[in-house]
Amino acid sequence: MTNTLKNTEKVRVYRMLTPEHECPWGVKTVKLLNEQGIDFEDHKLRSREEIDEFKAKHNVKTTPQIFAGDERIGGYSDLAEKLDVEVEEEEDETSYVPVIAVFSSAGLLALATTMGITGFMGYSLSLLATLKLMDIESFAQGFEKYDLITKRIRPYAKVYPFAELAIGLGFLSGVAPIATGVASLAIGVSGGISVFKAVYIDKLDLNCACVGGGSRTPLGVVSFAENAIMAVMGGVLLFNTFTGEAETAKIKEAEPAAIVRLQEAVK
Repeated sequence: MTNTLKNTEKVRVYRMLTPEHECPWGVKTVKLLNEQGIDFEDHKLRSREEIDEFKAKHNVKTTPQIFAGDERIGGYSDLAEKLDVEVEEEEDETSYVPVIAVFSSAGLLALATTMGITGFMGYSLSLLATLKLMDIESFAQGFEKYDLITKRIRPYAKVYPFAELAIGLGFLSGVAPIATGVASLAIGVSGGISVFKAVYIDKLDLNCACVGGGSRTPLGVVSFAENAIMAVMGGVLLFNTFTGEAETAKIKEAEPAAIVRLQEAVK
């Protein structure tokens, strides 16, 4: 099979390579052809318009697409099969385990401390920030692919985890409710817009950096919901603060009560 492609006049690869994202399967395709010593033309689709136009023209749903002469071979897996080469395992297999672990732990912590939804949000943000801070460089690289602010101000990606931690601690402690509310609302809205644009407008297939760098959690509904909840909680905190019904007052009352009950149970 390999000789057939080697003797073909034109082998052409069409793959996604935009400023926001480089398709990993396109990279695998190029690597495979190079390893097999096959000459090819590398056509990079550098914008959403080019990608959509190419898909419509050839009636395909995905990239990369490989052509040998007038024959369309297909994608990476089809090429590997034609060359009788074992297909590389998908390293980026999606997983929601980190998200489930974070929010389950946050829910249990909020329940144990009787802090309700505000506590759940505070614990969630604090845990998510911790995961990001474990490898901030890796987080920044992933975040930059879709976050609109980071694309304009790159240092923002490295500030983000610290801001997220500060917001989480603000929810938990009740300290500086106005600053916490404003920051939560602003970051939640900007993050939600970034995720919506990347997933539903640009239709990018990316992993979410919300649980740290190297995550295999896909950018999508969960990521959008996280930012939406952050924005809503920020707005609610501001409303409660300005109307004199701050949730933080309830937290301060509930937390000692929980400690007292725990002490009584120990006795």
